[in-house]
Amino acid sequence: MRLRLLKIERSGTGGGLYDGTQIWFGRDSDGRASEALAPLCMIGPNGSGKSQFLQLIAEIFQAAWHAHAPDEERRSANDAVLFDLEYMVRPDGADSYETVRLVREAKGKKSGPIELVRADGQSIKPGDPVFGQFLPTLVIGYTSGDNETLSLPFLASRSGYARDVAEAARETDAKTVPDNRLMLIDYGTNLEVLFSNLMLGSDFVQAELLRHANLGDLASCRCIVRLAHSVVRNGTKKKRTSSRKGIQLTDELETVIVNLKGAATCWHVDEKTETYTFDFLISESTRDAFGHFWTDAFSLYRSLHKLALLNDLAIPRPARKRFDKAVKERRFASRLPEPQQEDMVFSFEEVRFWPAGKSSDPVDYVSLSDGEHQQALILGIYAMIADTNAIFLLDEPESHFNPRWRVEFVQQLMKMVGERGNQEFLLTTHAPFVPSDMPRDQVMIFSRDAETGKFAVHDPKIETFGTTFDRILESCFGIRPPNSHIAEKEIEKLLKSKDLAEVEEGFKDLGPSIGKALLADHLRKLKNQA
Repeated sequence: MRLRLLKIERSGTGGGLYDGTQIWFGRDSDGRASEALAPLCMIGPNGSGKSQFLQLIAEIFQAAWHAHAPDEERRSANDAVLFDLEYMVRPDGADSYETVRLVREAKGKKSGPIELVRADGQSIKPGDPVFGQFLPTLVIGYTSGDNETLSLPFLASRSGYARDVAEAARETDAKTVPDNRLMLIDYGTNLEVLFSNLMLGSDFVQAELLRHANLGDLASCRCIVRLAHSVVRNGTKKKRTSSRKGIQLTDELETVIVNLKGAATCWHVDEKTETYTFDFLISESTRDAFGHFWTDAFSLYRSLHKLALLNDLAIPRPARKRFDKAVKERRFASRLPEPQQEDMVFSFEEVRFWPAGKSSDPVDYVSLSDGEHQQALILGIYAMIADTNAIFLLDEPESHFNPRWRVEFVQQLMKMVGERGNQEFLLTTHAPFVPSDMPRDQVMIFSRDAETGKFAVHDPKIETFGTTFDRILESCFGIRPPNSHIAEKEIEKLLKSKDLAEVEEGFKDLGPSIGKALLADHLRKLKNQA
């Protein structure tokens, strides 16, 4: 899919930052639909509204899915937003893209219903089977830290899933709980993504995810499933006939437990605490066993992630109620707390890798750097999800990368695409590295007036593709010359100085730069005057 135009009457988030704005995504008539990857890069200073904008996109599609299929997207984190979003999407079975509009207008003083308007003017209401075919199949959010804005609609979605599993598992006729349409990818999901790719991803994907960390292969790991810890019991009144004392699982999740037993090198269950321990010594036989129970890396990830979503049940009830109230009242002082490792329903432990090309002891996963974790996570989730109509919303995905990895980031994404379909991909950044690999029509500069607080988005004045970093810094941040503040002030002082000895001494301390070249000319003139 490809976003084209967003008109916002009322945003209901960000303190009304986007109210009355119109944002063009720079897409031509075909939306670059022929390209497998045409990401949009949103660059600008802190506080310019980039993260909140990604949040708003997620909330719009969450509201649409909640209206259409509340059993799949159980909550809407923003019922106040009024919008008109135009985008290109390819419905199931269609050979070409169709431009549609997703709209919600005011109805009196309240928000009206959501509707979808097709290119021929036909209006489709939520609940109509056709409606869902024009929505993104998945909305994937990523944040490199505790970003309280982008995370919120995804956390609301996650807590709704955990609640439904708890309720469904207590029923006599337990139904399968449908998958969420919103997926949050953060540090807590890192091992689920990496493990799934290393078990069932292609040889190319497995090698790429470990190459940057100089690792050869996964050596071993352990999975723990805890069902009877006191803090995670989901009720004592059970309608189902079950021998479980703690968390009740749906039939689907019971099957996941059975499959993990079948794929594990060895496993053990502590009947008293209902704690399952699965140990995996990684070999081709281990991968064959996983391939018997799961079709691909994403299906394995989905199963592991569904168990991990139950970790929300380990959060104390008062904290969950506080979060529910905050979502309803649009007050977000803090996110849901993370349960301690020993309280989690599902977790990975003792994850070790073989170093690349070395016959030495395995390396523990925790010894990897933040950047190594981050790159494996981002490339891994992108490699797994092949849905043409998926949309990725990534907030500063290269924030922990070293400069070389930042320069190579877009290239690495392109390598993961292969022959896949055309997904939408929005990312934010504060660095010039990413936009230098993109044409200017894929770069959006965010700004906010310091006095009025007015929000604005504009196109770069220069062609960004292949442009040097200093030109991008000047165009996007107004930084000229591209020096740190202390060095810039020192150069300015020396350029004004008439003291030949002072200028000569200061000149020797400077590294190569435009400022040093100007100072060399100033020094030459002083010597001629002496």
